Amino acid sequence: MKPYIKRAAVILGTAGLIIAVGGAAAVATSTRHTKTRFQMVRSTASENAGCLNGAKVDVTIQSKGQVEVMRIRASGLPKNTDFDLFVIQVPNAPFGMSWYQGDLDSNAWGWADGTFVGRFSVETFSVAPGSAPAPVVHTAEPTVRPTGDASTNPKTDPIHQYHLGLWFNSEKEAQAAGCAAGVTPFNGDHTAGVQALSTKNFPNDQGPLRVIQP
Repeated sequence: MKPYIKRAAVILGTAGLIIAVGGAAAVATSTRHTKTRFQMVRSTASENAGCLNGAKVDVTIQSKGQVEVMRIRASGLPKNTDFDLFVIQVPNAPFGMSWYQGDLDSNAWGWADGTFVGRFSVETFSVAPGSAPAPVVHTAEPTVRPTGDASTNPKTDPIHQYHLGLWFNSEKEAQAAGCAAGVTPFNGDHTAGVQALSTKNFPNDQGPLRVIQP
């Protein structure tokens, strides 16, 4: 290569590096994020019981504009165990407004992989402009479920929900994993076990879903 050609290449390469670094800085300082990755950790109930010590849960959320795609990959879970995933207001009890997102079931090696499509962003919220009749599908039964369906909803202004919580699908499965006993309403028929994992590694009002802009 002739000297002047080599020098030009070095100048162009330096200019490209400056552009690349500048672009990275712009992304780093932007308040708009269309993708995030974070971990769920053992819930307070799991820590208190000393269970799920080897659990590792990685979550990625990618905005598609109209919806977000959330993928959860977990390992170190109790094998062949069913869990229920909720989007929640705060990560610890009393959890606040919560909505049932779907199931996450581990296999014979304690791995679980789930993909969920919905609104998992700064716009995630619940609202009830007024009270209205609600269908009662499940009633409280002392030996089955302590909490049944409400027949009406309370009026509430918009409440954002930016956290995730994962519950054992049953008290029996929680106890088999060495976790605490107790029946909670966090599954389809309100007979779930205790919370297993959550995003309590984030502040109450700064849950990981909040960083995503649609």
